[in-house]
Amino acid sequence: MSFATISKKSRWLALSLLVALAACSKDEQSGAAAPAATPAATVAAPPAPAVSAQVQAMGADELRGAATKALGENRIYAPGGDNAMEYYLALRDKLPNDPAVASALTDLMPYTLIATEQSIAREDFAEAQRLSALIEKADAKAPALPRLKQSIATAQQAVAQRAVTDEKTKAETDAQAKLLEAQRVTQQAEQQRAAAAALVTQQQEAARAAEAERVATAQREAAAAAQREAAARAPATAAPATTTAARPAASAAPALRLVSSPAPKYPPEALRAGTSGEVLVEITIGASPGLPPPKEKGRPRSRPFFCALSRC
Repeated sequence: MSFATISKKSRWLALSLLVALAACSKDEQSGAAAPAATPAATVAAPPAPAVSAQVQAMGADELRGAATKALGENRIYAPGGDNAMEYYLALRDKLPNDPAVASALTDLMPYTLIATEQSIAREDFAEAQRLSALIEKADAKAPALPRLKQSIATAQQAVAQRAVTDEKTKAETDAQAKLLEAQRVTQQAEQQRAAAAALVTQQQEAARAAEAERVATAQREAAAAAQREAAARAPATAAPATTTAARPAASAAPALRLVSSPAPKYPPEALRAGTSGEVLVEITIGASPGLPPPKEKGRPRSRPFFCALSRC
């Protein structure tokens, strides 16, 4: 395979990749704000050489084959130590006057430039420095090289400043969080003390109410027991009195029996005089046979009627 054939194939692949990178460069730059996994460590890392020692040790024919294969597999500038840019740069060191190598490097420069800018946007400064080193080795007077170096330095300073600011903000946030936590603990302690006091008061009131209810229940039960005992004693004491009262009534019953009821005669003098009257007498009945004379209880004008009653 001739070197001219490699050069033509390199240009064709370079044009194809340029179109593809131009189409997706905006999408890659839109996501470039995502920070690198370890920006602080990336900033502190020393820049690696543009061409690895392993590539520099390869022969010219081996470099040509590796460059052609890298282009065929779209490894234009990455990964480090196995990409077309490094192979062509090492080949140019061995063949400095070969126009095909110079042409291939010129074709690959735009892609490396775009990749460098995207690495800066991602804050992947180690990769940005590696790619800028490739550009500088390919063309130390490249117009974009000073801007790339300045962009890398500015971005590194911004990341460092942001780290300081983030640390300060984190310290302030931590202090605020500790203050809020202390306030929360204090507030919860006060709330729990108040709740405990309220619970004690509630329990005391419940105990007093239960004691009052117990006393009232005992009093009601005692009163009910007293009533039951009094009710049980009442019939026993009332029965003898009833029996005692019934006996005189039974013995007195014969004395109250009416034997005769003669009608008194109307007094003749009152009949002749056409007068009427009434008389109230008192008769005492004793145990001896016979009746004592009645005693008049009426007025004197009832005397004729009393005399008529006495003759009965």
